[in-house]
Amino acid sequence: MKQAVVFGIRIYRCLVMEVDEKLIKHVAEVARLDLTQKEIDTFLPQLKEILGAFSELDTINTDGVSPSFQPIELKNALREDNEGTCLSQEDALAQTIHKKDGYFKGPKIV
Repeated sequence: MKQAVVFGIRIYRCLVMEVDEKLIKHVAEVARLDLTQKEIDTFLPQLKEILGAFSELDTINTDGVSPSFQPIELKNALREDNEGTCLSQEDALAQTIHKKDGYFKGPKIV
């Protein structure tokens, strides 16, 4: 078994996983799926192919390579906070009929 340490947690990966009808039925049961035999026969080779492609990743030597949890640099998507002209209280309230004593009037809560 290969192992990796992520955030101080040791993770073990098994290099060989047997994909058979029993596994498909177990996964379907856990996912609460009622699969027909025809669906099981269809999914079995597909699941084998998918897991086989991922098992190829286990053959890559990653010794000395630290995990990359954020492959794309995070950037602040907010704009600069530039000072600009604001609406006056009168202009802001000019377009509504729901106002009282110079404020917006909202619905009663209680």
